[in-house]
Amino acid sequence: MTESPLIAVIDDDESLRNALVGLVRSVGYEARGFAAAEDFLRADPLQTFDCIISDIQMPGMSGIDLKRHLTTHGIDAPMIMITARSEPELAADARGSGALCLLHKPFEGDALIRWVEKALELAPGRGRA
Repeated sequence: MTESPLIAVIDDDESLRNALVGLVRSVGYEARGFAAAEDFLRADPLQTFDCIISDIQMPGMSGIDLKRHLTTHGIDAPMIMITARSEPELAADARGSGALCLLHKPFEGDALIRWVEKALELAPGRGRA
């Protein structure tokens, strides 16, 4: 039996992180939550994640810095970035880091799931249900 895709949710806001993990699981994917980028980087093995959802602004490493770090280390899981900030340069910074998209909080759960599905389409060869 093929494993369900595994999605990482990285956000320092515990209630939002738990809600997003629940949302992702409600549509049949596996999900793991992390309070910080550094916590995610300690996950083993990182290559098992099919998609990453990350807040941009967190204590320590930002979501943009995380994406750049992953790319530098050959980890190519698609990343969806989320933010409550509205500076116009954020979209360019997110795009420049290699993020698939940037969603502004608050966003509809359906919009996030559509982007997760798009991310999974772009990551062929990973474990799919």
